[in-house]
Amino acid sequence: MSALNKLSVNEKKYWLLFAIAAISFLPTLFFYYVGEEGIFPMVAQEMWERGVWLKQYMYGSDMQHNPLFNWLIIIFSAPLGWEHVLTVTRILTVSSTIVTALTLAWTAGRLFQDKAFGIFAALGYLTMIDVLLYHGWLSYVDPNYAMFIFAAITTLWVSVREGRISILALSGVLLTCAFLSKALTAYIFYGGVLFVLLFEMQQRRFLLQWRTLLVLLMTYAGPFIWYAIIPDGMAQGKRMFGELTNKFAYPSPLEYLYRLIGFPVEILTWLAPLTLLAIYLWLRKRNLKEASATHQLLFISACWMLLLNFFPYWISPRGGMRYLMPIYPLIALVAARIIWQSGDAALALARKWIIAALVLKFAAALILFPYYQSHYRGENYDETAADILMLTRGQALYTANSTAAGLSVTAYLNMRRLPAPVLQLPPAEFASGFIVGLTADEALGKVFKKYRLGGDDMYLLCRGEACNSPH
Repeated sequence: MSALNKLSVNEKKYWLLFAIAAISFLPTLFFYYVGEEGIFPMVAQEMWERGVWLKQYMYGSDMQHNPLFNWLIIIFSAPLGWEHVLTVTRILTVSSTIVTALTLAWTAGRLFQDKAFGIFAALGYLTMIDVLLYHGWLSYVDPNYAMFIFAAITTLWVSVREGRISILALSGVLLTCAFLSKALTAYIFYGGVLFVLLFEMQQRRFLLQWRTLLVLLMTYAGPFIWYAIIPDGMAQGKRMFGELTNKFAYPSPLEYLYRLIGFPVEILTWLAPLTLLAIYLWLRKRNLKEASATHQLLFISACWMLLLNFFPYWISPRGGMRYLMPIYPLIALVAARIIWQSGDAALALARKWIIAALVLKFAAALILFPYYQSHYRGENYDETAADILMLTRGQALYTANSTAAGLSVTAYLNMRRLPAPVLQLPPAEFASGFIVGLTADEALGKVFKKYRLGGDDMYLLCRGEACNSPH
């Protein structure tokens, strides 16, 4: 009997919807640059050109961030050609999103001993509005970071439940990959889960064994080892720690109050549809109590893991939703469990909401977003790059613009200039040439041409003989 025939009716329905959700990401691979997507493709290309693997460079400057995501981009873009770097980066992002969903399916199915529930929870994650429409495909590091952190959390959870030291070791490796992808916050997420797991006696016994403590000690030693290996590692560590503490720089009391009230509402809305349905069912007390004490403990543990890791981001006055991506799957797990325990009618309603989200995604991916990019911002980035190359041909060209529009135009300039090296910041003194500028800065050069890109202005500045080039 084939594996497909062994699946229950519900599993088949959920896997079909999961496949449709995954397919809905295909059109996004070919969109123009969006937001600050230019950063990682440009950094990867500059690292490759410099022959540097341990440090991130952009516009010639050390960014003092960790490079694992760039390694993945380089591995695929170098043989395929750097003109495909955006598509490669999007494929990596979408793959991370789908792997995270599959990790949730594995975890929920294994812990709750119900594969149908596992795929339902994964489907709930993959169809969260923020994941489905935006951050699930956008070429930022966050989906890759979230994939590694959530995989580390779930393997930790499973290892403690099953007393498996080998899975705990795998968890440590995954957490190290998360740190190498982005930030020190990986260890905070992990620590929150560890703290919750300590409250159950059998789990505590496993966690306090000498072998377990040794693995955890090696896991948390990762940043110290990394900073000791890389050039100027302590300076990079200080900067990354500073970025973490700077999120607690408080604004005015009124602004802070608005964030405290608005942030949870923003999260729940953008992580719809299942979050909102779960809240409704919870308030109406439609969900049944878990029949198994073990399942009840698992659900309560998931709630505490979620709340404990959400709290620092809630009370922090800085930072956006995407920083919470590592716990999106936990939110999906809790919401899915509430709906799962609310009966067939609730599950039927959840499927309708999921289908509605998928219809919205295909409409956005095939019609709305392409229209936006062709009429407002997106295609004009590439057109501007083509115009700048035509105007500056044969002259020195630099960039000093790190806005979203400037990054996008510079990324297209790099692609169109291949095999020339990526653009750099202008040197302190140069006699003649052009600069992609943020403002009409006379200290950098004279305004040669002004571009309007959506709601942003961008300037092509010139110096010396280059200013005599015909418009």
